[in-house]
Amino acid sequence: MALSLKLPARGGAIESYSLRGTVPVKPATGVKFNRIAYSAAHVVADPRAAIDPWLEAAVDWDATIAYRQRLWSLGLGVAEAMDTAQRGMGLDWPTSLELITRSLDAARDYPGAIIASGCGTDHLAPQDAKGIDDVIRAYEEQMAAIEKLGGKLIVMASRALARVAKSPADYEKVYGRILSQAKQPVVLHWLGDMFDPALSGYWGSSDVDAAMDTALGIIAAHADKVDGIKISLLDKDKEIAMRSSLPAGVRMYTGDDFNYAGLIESGSHALLGIFDAIAPAASAALGELAQGNTDRFHAILGPTVPLSRHIFAAPTRFYKTGVVFMAWLNGHQSHFTMVGGQQSTRSLPHFAELFRLADAANLLEQPELAVRRMNTLLALHGIE
Repeated sequence: MALSLKLPARGGAIESYSLRGTVPVKPATGVKFNRIAYSAAHVVADPRAAIDPWLEAAVDWDATIAYRQRLWSLGLGVAEAMDTAQRGMGLDWPTSLELITRSLDAARDYPGAIIASGCGTDHLAPQDAKGIDDVIRAYEEQMAAIEKLGGKLIVMASRALARVAKSPADYEKVYGRILSQAKQPVVLHWLGDMFDPALSGYWGSSDVDAAMDTALGIIAAHADKVDGIKISLLDKDKEIAMRSSLPAGVRMYTGDDFNYAGLIESGSHALLGIFDAIAPAASAALGELAQGNTDRFHAILGPTVPLSRHIFAAPTRFYKTGVVFMAWLNGHQSHFTMVGGQQSTRSLPHFAELFRLADAANLLEQPELAVRRMNTLLALHGIE
């Protein structure tokens, strides 16, 4: 008999829902991917800590590192201390540095593990930045701390820079200074304002094409110091255009959580928050792509796209809630609480639809547990 439960539907009605009963895909072992694929990994909050959750962050370090070990075991890389980990949205720089330190240490137990860490300016409040020299110093402080640990950098977009920069030339000066000092090639990071409104007008223009030209100019001037660029604009045509204009040897890492399947097949690498929530399917699909099985690649990854579009629906910055909800449903953490109390940023109907879409994408790894936990959430909202 199929597992079933009662879920809220559009309009407020309660309807019976039965799971499809399909078995989640299991990645093949020993397949070498032909794309580099980073999962931007979330952090697991510590719900037992006696703190004020809106004001302080408490992390369950064991569960957080265990999740990264799972990603490495699936052949995925870890993009550490990024916005998926609530960086600058509940997770401050000192805690982020501890996270980076612990993850780099854990990666040593996984030969070949891929990890890169977010280097930003989030310890500098945007309103405290008086000019771009303040931004440069802030980047340099985090850069020195991460490189001291042997870490590779993901140079994150800076809210402070977006606030104080007056022209594309200011971006050229800041990035030129940072890239010239990097000990190894870095991944640049372009996050659209749908992910973070404070980054509006990044690269010195609200016109995406003009902004892209500035970014491409910076990359061309420092191509030997740039591994690649991750862009999250949710516009596949813009990504393809930029990818075709990158210097030889510089990779495009898709951050497009709406269109990743086609973009990866056509040549982009990946640095995606959704890979946290769909890790086994992502691993299995990438394995098929590496073996030339594009139909199978799309058969596995295609059904995950509606789920991703739902998780990343506007306000897109609340997507972290869906990612953590998936980890809880699948038994990768024992609770559904988040740093900053951000489990409250989505509605019960949103979670109900997320549950349906996860089932449709064959992503419920332990269906009985998922139903039990969904029923717990429903009961907390008065539906029993």
